Amino acid sequence: MILVVSYDEDHALGVIRRLEAAGREVVRIDLADFPARGAITLEYAAGGEPVHTLTPPTGRIRLDRCRVAWWRRVRPFTVDGALGTARDQHFAAGETGQALHGLFHSLGCTWVNPPSLDGIAHHKPYQWEVAHRVGLTLPRTLVTNEPERARRFIEEVGVGRTVFKAFVAAADDAWRETRLVRREYLDQLDSVRYAPVIFQEFVPGADLRVTVVGDRVFAAEIDASATSYPVDMRMVVGEAVVRPVALPASLTRTLLRLMRGLGLVYGAVDLRRRPDGQYVFFEVNPAGQWLFVEERTGLPITREVAALLSRIDDQDPAGRPRRLVSGRPA
Repeated sequence: MILVVSYDEDHALGVIRRLEAAGREVVRIDLADFPARGAITLEYAAGGEPVHTLTPPTGRIRLDRCRVAWWRRVRPFTVDGALGTARDQHFAAGETGQALHGLFHSLGCTWVNPPSLDGIAHHKPYQWEVAHRVGLTLPRTLVTNEPERARRFIEEVGVGRTVFKAFVAAADDAWRETRLVRREYLDQLDSVRYAPVIFQEFVPGADLRVTVVGDRVFAAEIDASATSYPVDMRMVVGEAVVRPVALPASLTRTLLRLMRGLGLVYGAVDLRRRPDGQYVFFEVNPAGQWLFVEERTGLPITREVAALLSRIDDQDPAGRPRRLVSGRPA
């Protein structure tokens, strides 16, 4: 059985359709169904094997046959509205997390990506440290909530040559794009004291979205230089020129070392290629989207994600291929 932990989103559904068309048994759970709309039962009988059962609205699921699990995109737990205080709601969500995350860690299956490592890898300072360690080039960067430090950094790099961004671009139904620091923003720098801000030297050039699936690397160039907003290609990807590209072999090897260093099986890496040919690393999204690239380039990323999950499903717990009967696992 292949477990997919995700809500009802197009990337997950596309992979699930491919897996089911190939005859795979797939179950999907959405963490937002628990505990208000879903039951959790973990049984540990004396002398017997543990029995792990989840019952989301779609029906009862036994997880003991799970060989591979895809940690795609998750939503917060939903607690019962009858819990009237924030303290009680927080307690219920916390207890649910203890049960479910403990269950996920205990499953004898292969995770894409392991939930704990996926969570750690979402933190950009950690990514930058690992990226630096494996030899990737980073833009000049300052993270601070000290207005004076921010002001000095901007003075050194230059107004109009410095960008600022949030650690999490999309949250609470709000999008926070990368912006150039303009002179009229300087009077607002005191607001930096409320939370750390990422300031970076602006890197000119073409963006690269590199989707890594296991040991396969799919690279696309997204040239937003002639669009209405070249600072952040995510805002104007529909206007940009998007095409598949081949990466230098040395860069591919370095990106695979980055993924291993972060403990990730899947990730969407954002780079920029400067006019002089140098590649600059920005970040890796452990649950990054790929359909906007696949639809514009034909790169078979959905197929490869499904193939990766199938290959793992065809291995026994020791990592050896299981015997197949008529194309199906025995």
